[in-house]
Amino acid sequence: MSGIKIAAIALIVAGLLGVLYGKFSYTKETHSAKLGSLEMSFKEKETVNVPAWAGVAAIAAGAVLLLAGKKS
Repeated sequence: MSGIKIAAIALIVAGLLGVLYGKFSYTKETHSAKLGSLEMSFKEKETVNVPAWAGVAAIAAGAVLLLAGKKS
């Protein structure tokens, strides 16, 4: 499988996930403090909303790459 086909399939899958779920969450460590043997860390949960148009655009771009790969 060529690199273009792999990229096209990845775009289509990412676009479908973006359209179906619409958002994803991740946890990031924001602050940490170390005082002798005592350690403290704070984590925040962040949520990123994915616009529907971005998912549709990724699906369309993947489809174009797949079709362009077949012609060459």
